[in-house]
Amino acid sequence: MAKGLLVTYVLWVIGGPAGLHHLYLGRDSHALLWMLTLGGGGLGWLWEFWKLPSFVAQANRAQEWKQSPREGIPPLSPIRFTAQMIVGIYFGLMALISLSSMANFYIVGLPLAVGLGVLLVAAVGNQTSDFKNTLGVAFLTSPIFYGRPIAILPISLAASITAQKHRRYKASVESETLSVRLYRLGLAYLAFTGPLAYSALCNTAATLSYVAETLGSFLSWFSFFPLLGHLMESVLLLPYRIWCLLVGDPGFNSSYFQEWEKLYEFVHSFQDEKRQLAYQVLGLSEGATNEEIHRSYRELVKVWHPDHNQHQTEEAQRHFLEIQAAYEVLSQHRKPRASRR
Repeated sequence: MAKGLLVTYVLWVIGGPAGLHHLYLGRDSHALLWMLTLGGGGLGWLWEFWKLPSFVAQANRAQEWKQSPREGIPPLSPIRFTAQMIVGIYFGLMALISLSSMANFYIVGLPLAVGLGVLLVAAVGNQTSDFKNTLGVAFLTSPIFYGRPIAILPISLAASITAQKHRRYKASVESETLSVRLYRLGLAYLAFTGPLAYSALCNTAATLSYVAETLGSFLSWFSFFPLLGHLMESVLLLPYRIWCLLVGDPGFNSSYFQEWEKLYEFVHSFQDEKRQLAYQVLGLSEGATNEEIHRSYRELVKVWHPDHNQHQTEEAQRHFLEIQAAYEVLSQHRKPRASRR
């Protein structure tokens, strides 16, 4: 049955951020992607306004492709590659928030989450990629920056490159009923949102700490690029600022946006606490110069090096690791942060 452009636009308006129009067109992977990202943060949903005619035409040609599957390799798409990188990072961040307490998370959970995010974008439309190779590269890349959130970046980059290298057109398959498609989408949606919901409802305090730690680490990735870091900070407050621009003083009906900014401020307060603790470990007062930090670090490392404390190895090892962690926190370049309000 041919798909109608008018119906597609109506569904795009009514349930676009939830992927309703993609479900109508048989683009289940695209529908799931929109369900999990709310239409690509709203930007992807708006951008699709100009793409819907081509989506409808592609859906109406699907029957011909089933009878004679397309051969060859799809053209390389920088947009798809960028989207794979972004969604891979997004899936990795969500996994950090909800699953980072599991054993062997950085070896199993993180590369699996990032790889699945990359594969989801690779399967949008009439294309797909090799499942085993993409996930295999993600697992092989996971030891890079092991134990640190920044590991998401090399995993997502390697998986995206592999997915592009093995891109191909989808093979012809038998049509499935709507109930089967909805069942499969529902399971995938629950697999993504279930751990997040459990963490938020049953372990709220720890989840807030994970969110703060993750966002703080995410912002610290840009510490060597001040302009880009400032841009990312602005993006976090973008919904709140847009609301203020449209309605003026938010008043009492903007609890959502107030909570959004509270979370943002919580991230910075969490980072401030880590920095204060680091100063205490190194025996310094706040505002110490880089030279003072480096000198204190070298002196304490000599005192607590395990090789120099054979009679108290465990205590020396603990102090040695604390000193290294404190020095790493303070040695990161951090620019002054202006008032948020």
